[in-house]
Amino acid sequence: MLAIQGITQVFGGLTALDDVTFTINRNDITGVIGPNGAGKTTLFNIISGIYTPTTGTISLDGRNITKFPPERLAAFGMVRTFQNIELFGQMTVLENVMVGLHTKSRCGIISCAFKMPWHLHEERRIRETAHTWLRFCGIDELADTTAANLPFGKGRLLEIARALALEPQIIFMDEPAAGLNSRETMGLADLIRKIRDRGITVVLVEHDMELVMDVCDRILVLNLGKKLAEGTPREIQENPAVIAAYLGEG
Repeated sequence: MLAIQGITQVFGGLTALDDVTFTINRNDITGVIGPNGAGKTTLFNIISGIYTPTTGTISLDGRNITKFPPERLAAFGMVRTFQNIELFGQMTVLENVMVGLHTKSRCGIISCAFKMPWHLHEERRIRETAHTWLRFCGIDELADTTAANLPFGKGRLLEIARALALEPQIIFMDEPAAGLNSRETMGLADLIRKIRDRGITVVLVEHDMELVMDVCDRILVLNLGKKLAEGTPREIQENPAVIAAYLGEG
């Protein structure tokens, strides 16, 4: 589905990524792990169009998307969440998801200003769809809550719901379990599986090794900007180079 070929990223004199190549299979859950500073978030920023790589290419279903900006990638079905939750704090939970859905709106400014019947119909559809994704993520009862008042874990779920509202082919999650307690992390694991079961490919950067080993079909290991290993969870757990460089054993 997604092919990353020879990605190198240089910032000044620092090489953050060095000739990274791997593929992501459709309907898989893929984990990207590695020590702090390994280049994981830089890789996500390149794939999601925030950075343009120094060298290398990214292809989605055979189409070269290397220099596409984030909004164009979203139109092709690629979305992401961030390490730091990015919400519209003064909007309600429902409105935050509706903002994402308005990217699919077909009504123009005039029909909105004059509340034309087709605009009102579309607005009802957007509201209903937003509720559907909030229910999917288990937070529909919070629809009228101001986003700034959400507990941290619910904010994580809201950000995921807003991304899913775009009905993506693939979602990238940057440390989705960061700041969650054990019960919330177990719920997140169930949600990630539900997302995959809807036919959405999932890629996550994560430091919670238990979560990664539990939900991922394949894992990419980065170390010092280079690909150290790639394989199934069992293969990664038994890889001597990974054990030495990441797990700190041996």
